[in-house]
Amino acid sequence: MTNRYQDWREQGIRDLGKARLDCQHEYWEWACFTAQQSAEKVLKGLAMWLGLEVWGHSLTDLIKVLRKFIEVPEEILECAQTLDIFYIPTRYPNGFASGKPADYFNKKNAEEAIGAADDIIRFCESHLPK
Repeated sequence: MTNRYQDWREQGIRDLGKARLDCQHEYWEWACFTAQQSAEKVLKGLAMWLGLEVWGHSLTDLIKVLRKFIEVPEEILECAQTLDIFYIPTRYPNGFASGKPADYFNKKNAEEAIGAADDIIRFCESHLPK
């Protein structure tokens, strides 16, 4: 079977670009979610490169699996934990007692999410072939 790690990596990098566009256009909630997605895809690409089969959307859980095979710094785990917070409430109004997701996210959240995703992607890139 073909190892499609490169497809996951490239889509994750593209998603980070979309998160930056969402931030520029003040779609803070989507910037947060898309940043989470970008990191998830590149982490899954790294797992595939290592010959692992992973499922789910928790970046924290993905890091825990990866830590069994490679050294992952605590800062990268913290980035994953930050991004995990943005997976559901950024998209669904029932993530909060009232209002829509756009009412709860701001530029600071979006920049933090993009920074965390960027750190995770750089970490993954350091373990993937050029």
